[in-house]
Formats: sequence, structure tokens, C-alpha cells
Amino acid sequence: MRFTSETSSDGVTERIFHLGEIPGVLWNPEGSTQTRPLVLIGHGGGRHKKAPGPTALARRLVTECGYVVVAIDAPGHGDRPRHPEYDRLATENQARVDSGEELGPLIAGFHALVARQTVPEWRAVLDAVQELTYVGRGPVGYWGVSLGCGLGVPFVAAEPRVRAAVLGLGGASASAEVAARITVPVEFLLQWDDERVPRAAGLALFDALASADKTLHANPGKHGDLPAAELDSSLRFFARHLN
Repeated sequence: MRFTSETSSDGVTERIFHLGEIPGVLWNPEGSTQTRPLVLIGHGGGRHKKAPGPTALARRLVTECGYVVVAIDAPGHGDRPRHPEYDRLATENQARVDSGEELGPLIAGFHALVARQTVPEWRAVLDAVQELTYVGRGPVGYWGVSLGCGLGVPFVAAEPRVRAAVLGLGGASASAEVAARITVPVEFLLQWDDERVPRAAGLALFDALASADKTLHANPGKHGDLPAAELDSSLRFFARHLN
């Protein structure tokens, strides 16, 4: 893990890093030296590791909960180069939608494909971050909606170090079988009028989760209308399960 910059403000230290070809950012309480809970954040489609939403959530997790937070750029996003095969598939999927196919299943299938790359990437990042003296091997959580959910479901299913997850704005078309392997506590976010993920698909994904402790947070509005209050709920959720 190679750090390329470090800044501190309002009690939060932000470090930009590269792990091989993976660009990421790590936030931690300024001056921290002890083991702390760690939360991994998966950004949405078309966004990046320092998008306003992930950054705001990360800083609150640091300042209000005392956690360490990490985000990385998904393939073809942020500081990563374009991925010709993924670009080709995205263009092809858009053409299929234009000809009348449903968008939700195409998105879910695309996320399942990309996850074959990102699951081992996230696991490598988790390995490296836990070696840092100011992180250590404390409890781990995951937060991701939309693309962050599509890539997060297979990661949480595969990674036993994750003890709790906030997921949502995703559907079950390509994820139900994988979701059935998730048994940790989950808070699941669903937009009732989501134009990208059919309501039935989101409910099916929630239903597929094998977690005994899972809650559904359904809010009115479209895909991008997730209420700010859900960030407050995410902080309380992680405080219950990671502390």
C-alpha cells in the first residue's frame, strides 16, 4: 500500500493511496494509534471514492463513531482507466433498454460480472488496511448502495471479516443465490419509486438475504432520492453492531 497524500481537517485525517492498480482513500481520527472498527464504502455508479455522499458519510463515521473508513474506485471509475469490455457491455445494455428490455436485470447481470474483479480487490485492500497500526484487526462493516450494493453483496457474502452491512438500491436478478449466503446483520435501503431497480426486485433481494437480523427501510422517491436521514440510521446501525 503506497500513500500519495495526507491532509487533516476538523479532526479527520485523509490519506490517498494505491494498492497496486487500485486507487483508494482512507479516513481516520487525527492522531489515532489504536485498533478501531473499520467501515468499507462502495460508491454508486458513475461516482468515485471521494464523491460527496461517501465522503460525508466517511467523515461522520470518523468524527461521531471514531471509526476508520476506506473507499476505493470501482473499475472504470474515478482515477482508474476506462475498461473497454465493461464500456462495451454498458453500451450494449443501453441499446437493449432502448429496444424495450427492462433495465434492472441488465444492471444486476453487469454488476455480477464486475464483482468477479472487485471482490478479490476489496479483500486485498482489507488485508492491507488491517496491517496498519492505527487500524488493526477490529470489527469490519460494509456500506454500499446501487453499484455499491451490486458489488457489495458478493463481497459481503465472501468475506467473513465483515460483521454488518448497509446495502440497498439493488435487485435480485443476479444476486439472490449469493445473497442467500449473507448471514450478518443487514440494513437494506429501498426507494419505493425507483426507476432503475424495480420495486419487486429490491424486495426480492431483501427477502433472499439469509440474515436473521435484517431490516428494510423503504422510502418514497426515485433511485437518487435516498433521504439524508438514512445516513443517521446507518451510523446507529454500525454503532450497534461494530462497537
